[in-house]
Amino acid sequence: MQPGTTATSKRVLRIKQLSQIIGLARSTIYDYLDPMSPRHDPTFPKPIKLGASAVGWLEAEINQWIGLKIAMRSAVTPSPL
Repeated sequence: MQPGTTATSKRVLRIKQLSQIIGLARSTIYDYLDPMSPRHDPTFPKPIKLGASAVGWLEAEINQWIGLKIAMRSAVTPSPL
């Protein structure tokens, strides 16, 4: 393992795990990746190819994306008085 990395930074999530973690359906995840979809999200992490027909997402990239969504929420939500 390289310095500064952890086992979870290299963990690959399959679609079922990803769906459970982020709370979105498989179809929504693929819509986020599709530039032709009205739900396209260019900030959503791209999958990595694992085999002929298998893909996965790096857990660290998903966690960064979730952090970005939290930061964006905080930036637009006024703080209560």
